[in-house]
Order: sequence, then structure tokens, then C-alpha cells
Amino acid sequence: MYDVIIIGAGVAGAASARELSRYKVKACVLEKEEDVCCGTSKANSAIVHAGYDAAEGSLMAKLNVLGNKMMPQLAKDLDFAFIQNGSLVVCTDPETRPGLEALYERGVKNGVEGLRIIERDELVEMEPNISDSAVAALYAPTAGIVCPFNLNIALAENANVNGVEFRFNTKVTGFEKIEGGWKVKTDNGDYETKVVVNAAGVYADELHNMVSDKEMKIVPRRGDYCLLDKSAGKHVSKTIFALPTKYGKGILVAPTVHGNLLVGPTAIDIEDKEGTATTRAGLDEAITKCANTVKNVPLRQVITSFAGLRAHEASHEFHIGELEEAPGFVDCAGIESPGLTSSPAIGVMVADIVKGILNPEENPDFVGTRKGVLNPENLSLEERNALIKENPAYGNIICRCEMVTEGEILDAIHRPLGAKSLDGVKRRTRAGMGRCQAGFCSPRTMEILSRELNLDMREITKSGGESRIAVGTNKDSI
Repeated sequence: MYDVIIIGAGVAGAASARELSRYKVKACVLEKEEDVCCGTSKANSAIVHAGYDAAEGSLMAKLNVLGNKMMPQLAKDLDFAFIQNGSLVVCTDPETRPGLEALYERGVKNGVEGLRIIERDELVEMEPNISDSAVAALYAPTAGIVCPFNLNIALAENANVNGVEFRFNTKVTGFEKIEGGWKVKTDNGDYETKVVVNAAGVYADELHNMVSDKEMKIVPRRGDYCLLDKSAGKHVSKTIFALPTKYGKGILVAPTVHGNLLVGPTAIDIEDKEGTATTRAGLDEAITKCANTVKNVPLRQVITSFAGLRAHEASHEFHIGELEEAPGFVDCAGIESPGLTSSPAIGVMVADIVKGILNPEENPDFVGTRKGVLNPENLSLEERNALIKENPAYGNIICRCEMVTEGEILDAIHRPLGAKSLDGVKRRTRAGMGRCQAGFCSPRTMEILSRELNLDMREITKSGGESRIAVGTNKDSI
């Protein structure tokens, strides 16, 4: 019998797990994929929103602003990339300026600090590549950018080090109310727990509807993105949004914490909860509309495209709380943008709800810090040489585009909740994220995974499941 089972190892589930590990609770995270950060949390805009967009008085607005304020210290404590670069919402038509002023007023009411409307001269000084039609912008200095993979991974690793179990490749199929809690049925056996936390992303409605007659519906909202090479990374310094109009929110243009440039997303409601394939129409929309706010985007430098799904619920509000009709079942549902920003505050809220049910003691052995995968490029030449002398694997470059060493890949595999697939290594080290998109480093990374995990090369996958890369019957020919 667990005290709490969290369903979903995305950023909301991982944040909840980390906060609960501050207490003496027997906790477990169940995840249907082979790793953390395999759903909405891995494919998004990587934006830390300031908090002016969510409706005044909403839970979304409250947790957005709180999460934004928590992010700088959390990044220091858990050692993941975060830059507070600020954002601009650009107005390109004087007739829509009232919309800009309405966003400003909403942001002030939501408690966003430092907001101001700037005019074209200052806007061009901030961003020389801003559109020639830009007339003004809402400047939010507290906005930022983050590495979404390592935020998610850092939260999960820290929770795991503090005693939270993680069980992967485990899909929840049903629930049964039992004395003192719930039986959680999965395709990998049954689990018993006093409290369930439903943080299942686009599938949270299906789990909710298994225990409640108050139906919830989450629509997967697909967003298509283009990622540009690092040669384009300085085209803008801030996150550039279009002022929402009757035609929608437009397309953002933003630098990433790793030096690339990101363009997107579209917003297309679909039925398929696994529908992450890009479309020609979606990418064309992103490419065309980005020019409304930023000129001369070097789109010939696109190195990859991808799509992510947002867990959109009709009320556009976070649903976090214990269900009256299902005591001990806590929803953490409808977590769409600004869910990534809000995740630290979501974790605190979920932990507070569970504390109210279980009344646990504090964990005196809680460790609130964590070190990420060591990147030799962050060291001085002398320090790097000393590291290579001590461990020659840090002198063996595996991914040439991102200059990722064998030492970093070994660290990614053997650390808590270590990588088991090519994508797992990629999310932890960036091996395969560069210009050649893993064309050079994949075979060598596979060899390292095979050796370190004691697996046949034919068992190494791109992202778990049946996504095997090497096939054949003759082992010696691979």
C-alpha cells in the first residue's frame, strides 16, 4: 500500500513528486512511456511566461505568477538551464492597441512585476529585427526561457533521490475503490494506494471519467514548430509574441537556452492523443506568420520541425483538487500553457492537498539540490584538461554538432532515472539535437547504450517500445 501514486511523469507529475518527497510518504510515479518527459512536457515553447495572459482571478493566473517567481531559485537548486530574457507582445496595427493595454492591465492585476508598454523607438532598440509594421509592445522583463527536458528530468531525479519510486512502461487501465484508498489497475500489475494524483496530461480526462460521473473532456491541441540552427539564435534576444487578434494569437519567435531559434506553435484541435506528426499546412502557417512580428527570420537555417500536444480543456483553466465524489482521488488536469511555467507552484499545491489528506511528517533527510550532467564546455581549459586526465571519456567527442562527450553520455545513463534510449540520452545531453540531427552520433550512442546496459544492439530503441533501430538475425552483422 502506497501513501500516494502519481500517474504521469511529465513536469506536473514530477513537480508534485518532488514536493511530496519533502514528507515521509511512500510515493510512486506510474508512467506509460519508457522515461520521464515523453508527452506534452517534451514538445513545447520552453517559455517561462510572465503571467499577463491568464484570466484575472483564475487558478491559472495565480500559479503562473507563483511559478515564474519560483523558477530562478529552482534552476539554481536543481541545475537546469534558465534565462530571464524577457518577452514582448508586439502590436502591429494602431487600431489594436486597446488590446495591448488590456493585457497590461490584466498583468498588473495578476501581480506581474515590471510590466510596461514601450513605443516603436525603444522596441527597435531592443530588437533590431522587429517587424517594420510594429508600433508598440508590452514588455515583460520577468518572462524567461528554460530547458523543458532538464526541468522535468531534474524534478524527477530529485524526487527519486528523496525516495519516490518510478515505474515506467506501466499504463493505467482502471481504478477500484478499496478500504482506505484505491486499487490502481495497470498493464503491469495492480497497485494499492491511499491517494491517487491524476497528472496524465492529455489522458487526464480518461482517468478522471473512470471515477467520476462529472465528465471532463480534454482536447489535444497540436502545435507545429520549426527549430533553427544556432547560427540563427541571436536573431532576437527576447521572446516575441504577436498581439492576439480576432484571427488568433499568432506565432512566437524566441531564442532557446541552448542558442537556437524557435518558431511556432500553431494551434490545431485534433482527436488523436498521440497525434504529434507535423503537417505541411501547420509548418507553412508557422513559417508565414512569424514574419508578422519579426523580419528576415533565416528560415533556410531550419534544422528540424516537431509538434507537441497541449491538454486543452474548454474552460481553459487548471483543474487541481480532490474530487468530492471520489475521496482520495486528486486531479491535476487541464495543464496546458502556462503549465510549464506553473509547474513548481502546481507541485506545491498538489502536495498541500495530499498533506491535507494524509497529514504526513516532514522528511528530515530531504535533499533539495541536484547536479545535472557535467558539461565540460562550462569548465576552464585547465579544469577540462584535468577532467580528461582523470576520466578520458570526457575527451572523446560523440556528438560533433553539440560537442557532447562519452563522459556526458555515461553520466546520463548511470545517474538516477538514467537514460535507456537514444531520446533519453538526447534529452539529458543534447547528443543528436544539432545540425545533423543525430546522423553522425546515433550509431556510437547506440554502442555505448548497448555496452553500459548490457543489451543487444537490436534491443536499443529510439524512444522505448517497438522503436528499435537495428534489425536483423545475424548479431555479428550489426
